[in-house]
Parts: sequence; structure tokens; C-alpha cells
Amino acid sequence: MRAEEYSEHTDEVAGWGVRVTSFRAGEQYHATVENTAAGARIARGSGATRESAEGAALEKAERRLLQTRVMPPPIE
Repeated sequence: MRAEEYSEHTDEVAGWGVRVTSFRAGEQYHATVENTAAGARIARGSGATRESAEGAALEKAERRLLQTRVMPPPIE
């Protein structure tokens, strides 16, 4: 099976910059959401359409990013 219809774009979720990557493999679409600063994968999603796969991944990413604590810089 070969990945087709590859797409990549940047977005903002819960105040964080993310890269959303999606592609079609067979009859399913798959999407990944990554943090643009660290390059860490935050969430994945699959669906019958690109929109449903990206929507599922973005929903999971938003839930996770809203729970992420941001530490203040150290006081010197």
C-alpha cells in the first residue's frame, strides 16, 4: 500500500503552533499533529475523509495541549 494525497500545513491549537500532516493509504486517511517547536507528535487520527482524520487528530491534540503546563522562566 502506498501513501497518496499527502498534505501538510501549520495551525494553532490551544495557543501552541502545530504542524498537521495527512495522507491517504488505501481507503483510509491518516493525520498526525506535531508540535512545531519540539517536533514531538501530539496526536494521530484516522477516518474515511481527510477532514474527519484531521478533525479527530486535532480534537485529541487540543485536549492534550490544554492539559500541558507552561513553566515560567527561572528568576535570575
